[in-house]
Amino acid sequence: MKITGLNLDIIWKNKTANFELIERELQDQEVDLFLLPEMFSSGFCMDASEVSDRNQESLEFLKKMSEEKNAAFCGSAPVEDGGKFYNRMYFVQPNSQVDFYDKRHLFSFSGEDKVYTPGKERVIVNYKGFRILLQVCYDLRFPVFARNNNDYDAILYVANWPEKRVGAWEHLLKARAIENLSFVFGLNRIGTDGNNLLYQESSHCFFADGKEITQKQGNIVSAELNMEELKDFRNHFQFLNDRDSFSIEL
Repeated sequence: MKITGLNLDIIWKNKTANFELIERELQDQEVDLFLLPEMFSSGFCMDASEVSDRNQESLEFLKKMSEEKNAAFCGSAPVEDGGKFYNRMYFVQPNSQVDFYDKRHLFSFSGEDKVYTPGKERVIVNYKGFRILLQVCYDLRFPVFARNNNDYDAILYVANWPEKRVGAWEHLLKARAIENLSFVFGLNRIGTDGNNLLYQESSHCFFADGKEITQKQGNIVSAELNMEELKDFRNHFQFLNDRDSFSIEL
């Protein structure tokens, strides 16, 4: 399975402009799965009442792109649902199947927990023979929530992770791959947001041994995920069999 992520310089609070930018950037790309950053339609914005989808604008955009490209699309957007706001990660397949994950760990340092509602479910999607765990940005700092119980093969992280803390982002992505014997693809945004936070290019995909398998060209970040290679590695290094048993209260 080939994945392409877009290093997107998100236009602050402008859905239409971001949708048009994404279409232009991806027009010549043909892969199995496209990955977009956290809050790709607005930037990481706490003005939820202003930027949140009320009519599934971001989801409809992803559906359109998925149909046109005959590929899955995944990314998060601010959404209003039932009178509450969520940082919602969508996974849209070309057969029109839609799965979503609401960000569990809200970034209290920025006040995200005061505006958005945390998710209550851990979500794994099946696509192209892979079981894929959906995660958003700050979730990366909480390894218990992402612990592999032999129930997934790859993790997707979408993020707005600032340059000043990018070292943690890169080290933790590699750690999640190694400890969970899994592919990990972490897609970060680039540029500067409306809060004058700087985001450097720092998207990566790691194999289960921590080896980087990313290919980069311009704003396009791609990786080929080989299930047979992962199975062989897991059969040889059966570390997950020795994991601790526990349950998580959500």
